[in-house]
Order: sequence, then C-alpha cells, then structure tokens
Amino acid sequence: MSVTTLVFDAYGTLFDVTAAARRAGADTPALAQVWPTLAGEWRRKQLEYTWLRAITGAHADFAAVTADALDWAMEAAGLSDPALRARLLALYDELDPFPETAEVLGHLKDSGFRLGILSNGTPAMLAAATRAAGITGLFDAVLSVEEVRIYKPHASVYALVERHLGASPQQVLFVSSNGWDIAGAARFGFRTAWVNRAGLPVDRLPQRPMHEIPDLTHLPRLIA
Repeated sequence: MSVTTLVFDAYGTLFDVTAAARRAGADTPALAQVWPTLAGEWRRKQLEYTWLRAITGAHADFAAVTADALDWAMEAAGLSDPALRARLLALYDELDPFPETAEVLGHLKDSGFRLGILSNGTPAMLAAATRAAGITGLFDAVLSVEEVRIYKPHASVYALVERHLGASPQQVLFVSSNGWDIAGAARFGFRTAWVNRAGLPVDRLPQRPMHEIPDLTHLPRLIA
C-alpha cells in the first residue's frame, strides 16, 4: 500500500527546540555562555515530565509541562529572573522552523500528499508556531495530544491520525526527530522516517526506524 499521508512531529522535527534559549542568549549576558546547556536541560526535563505524567495519569498540558521544565532548568543553571523566564516561554511559542521546513512541506503538498502534525503541544501552541513559521495552510490536520489527554508514545495518540485524516497506518509515513516517538509510531503500524540531525545511534527499542535521514530535504526521495 502506497503512502498517501505524511504526519510530522512538531518540536525538534519541524521547529528547533533550542531556538528560544539561543535567541534570548544573543542579548542576555546571563545566558550568553550557558544557553546551550539551558536548552538541553529544558528539553530533557520537558520530555521526562511528559512520560512521567503519562505513566502516573497526572496529566497537565504541554504549556504547563514546558514551564515546569524551564523552571527546573533555570534553577539548575542558577538563574532566577522572572522577566527572563517570561521571555523564554514567549519565544517558545514562536520557535524558529528548521531552514528547509517550509520548502519541503510545500513540495510535498504540491505533490498531492496529505500532511498533518501530531504533537504533544497544545492546540494554542501549535497554532502559534505554525503561524509564526508561515506554514499553517499546508496541513490537512494539526493534531494535539490534548484530545486524548495522554502523551506520546501512547497508542491512543497515534490513533488520532486515522480518526482525523482517514488514512490507515500502512498509508502513513510518520516523521520525527525523536527515536522513542519513531518506536511508538512503528509499533502502532506507521511507516517511519527518523530525522537524525545529530547523528545519534538508533535507540535500543524493539521497533527501529524504517528510514533514517539527516534532515527533511531527504523526504521526497523516500516516497518518490
């Protein structure tokens, strides 16, 4: 069965999750040297909190999780500036897309594929990010875990794709920069493409990526 639908993770796949800290660090002396560490710890805690909340059933939306993770990362870095905290959270709502994002998505859309986002982000966060990147009109559906109130990689999240886009798992190519997300999607039955921008080893999980690419520009050749 051929691929008819491409579904993308948002954060780390379409949008650069380090962008908020990097942009703030460019004109904030306290962040100038530590922003890469802050960005990395912020992201690590953000993901850990989603998994822990999913396991314990203590759901909070991604905006709250993102703020909690930032609070931890700032404290770990010795930062306690409320204005900086507010700025970082505001910048996270308008993360920079990766340079190739808009062009690749436009090409895929023009080629007749249905496109979707499936993300941990809230509907408001995803609307802000896609609007800021100028890519809102390219998607047939922008899906948030808030509909099922549990985070990836729970199977009920991936089931949203068939419900909203009408594609069977075998017709979907799921694209993510997160190895654990790829494993969850593959277990659900999606074809998968892992965007391995950092050249990391494949995660030691039962489901491995069907494809591995260094960035989104390699997607069209996978489905040509």
